[in-house]
Amino acid sequence: MMIEGKSVYSGVAIGRLAIYHKADNQVKREKISDVEAELARFEEARNTAKEQLAGLYEKALKEVGEVNAAIFEVHQMMLDDLDYVESVINMIQSQEVNAEYAVATTGDTLSEVFASMDDDYMRERAADVKDISNRVIAVLQGKGAGGLNADEPVILLADDLAPSETVQLDKSKVLSFVTRHGSTNSHTAILARTMNIPALIGIDYPEDAEGKMGIVDGYEGKLIIDPPVSVLETYQKRKEADEEKKRLLLELKGKENVTIDGTKINLYANIGSVADVASVLANDAGGIGLFRSEFLYLESSDYPTEEEQFAAYRKVAESMAGKKVIIRTLDIGADKQVDYFHLDKEDNPAMGYRAIRICLDRRDVFKTQLRALYRASYYGTISIMFPMIISVNEVKEIKKVIAEVKAELDEEKIPYKDVEIGIMIETPAAVMMSEELAQEVDFFSVGTNDLTQYTLAIDRQNTKLEAFYDAHHPAVLKMIEMTIANAHKAGIWAGICGELGADTQLTKEFLAMGVDELSVSPAKILPVRKVILETDVEAYRRRKQE
Repeated sequence: MMIEGKSVYSGVAIGRLAIYHKADNQVKREKISDVEAELARFEEARNTAKEQLAGLYEKALKEVGEVNAAIFEVHQMMLDDLDYVESVINMIQSQEVNAEYAVATTGDTLSEVFASMDDDYMRERAADVKDISNRVIAVLQGKGAGGLNADEPVILLADDLAPSETVQLDKSKVLSFVTRHGSTNSHTAILARTMNIPALIGIDYPEDAEGKMGIVDGYEGKLIIDPPVSVLETYQKRKEADEEKKRLLLELKGKENVTIDGTKINLYANIGSVADVASVLANDAGGIGLFRSEFLYLESSDYPTEEEQFAAYRKVAESMAGKKVIIRTLDIGADKQVDYFHLDKEDNPAMGYRAIRICLDRRDVFKTQLRALYRASYYGTISIMFPMIISVNEVKEIKKVIAEVKAELDEEKIPYKDVEIGIMIETPAAVMMSEELAQEVDFFSVGTNDLTQYTLAIDRQNTKLEAFYDAHHPAVLKMIEMTIANAHKAGIWAGICGELGADTQLTKEFLAMGVDELSVSPAKILPVRKVILETDVEAYRRRKQE
């Protein structure tokens, strides 16, 4: 039997199938007579849950690193969230219901709110709310967690897995994750990528799969149950080839990114928080090509202060020890909501009030970030990059704000360095104006995710359009080529920081275009380096012309 789904991490796994059994936390509505006693029960359970989460954080820290462990700190904060706590308390007081029912109802309500949001990241928080509510209910009911019973490493099948469930698993017993639900942003997917094991989502496996032999094809998004011997042998060979490739990749650490014919390229990493720096260094990246600063805003309950931002940027700059760190200014909007910004809901957020449009409109927010960035520049090699640019006028306005910031810092005698400033090329307008824009900045970085969706007029979050979404579309590639050519004409460098930068099927194509820099996820550094080292750019260009 073969079932198709979606791959979230490639590779091949072969082993017995095991179904993850969740704890049964069924909740009944009950009338209570002592409200104060019930409130005390809830408070005690909430504190116990927070203690459990603190333990899970420490466990995750050792097993999957600070970045992935951070979710348990977030869960502890959620348990202190006033909206959450007050909702439970009000239900117990006003309806005189048991704490289990109040927690379950609150969890369901808040989960639905998150699930209805446009942003992928925020939608994933729905699972987090469910997770913490189930934890508190389990404490209230005096029940333990469900789990996996396996004597040997298995392919784990689950309806879905909460962050706490993934961390509590014995990792030595998991060959692969396969879930019915979830997304590429789910914690299960993130953990799979951290553990370097194949993972599939959207697999509607049968309940009688338990104990059967299975194959996970993470390249094509397939689960094969009870495979014939010939199929098993084929995949065994593929698995051995994969392991050999991984071994060879490790040998590439420390090598320069130079092609056979001597073309040198900068290979940098994309990161989403300060904690990701460890992964950047572990994978031998030459610098950071995209540091998404919005995490500071998304993880805060109010506008992050200049000092908070300065501390984060300084830490990254110092950790990279002089290597280039390109920090993108705030890129939020109606598709990436932050409550305290009080942004209106938009019918088409991808084309709405976002990124540089917000920054130029709310100068005080923008100046705070720029002050922090310039102050941090003194402690390393920082470059600043601005998203969603469509005109020369926007860049000129940005420069005016930068001039104000520098004047203020000079007056306050606060040291800073003159930094490179660049722009994201992620709109067709920016591509068509790239010749003029190149006169105003020090570099371009192509954001292929947005550029693709704007060029093809396809909302990349609309699952119904997946069949039409083609990141390799000739129009997209021509736009990238035009951008690079216009950058070089003006004497500035051009890189790619979108997902296409890590697409090894296109690496030779980008080298032939003359790209100066590729910025990819840390795990993709060595695979991309391998292609660079094996490429003769001039020979590739000649073959294309033949």
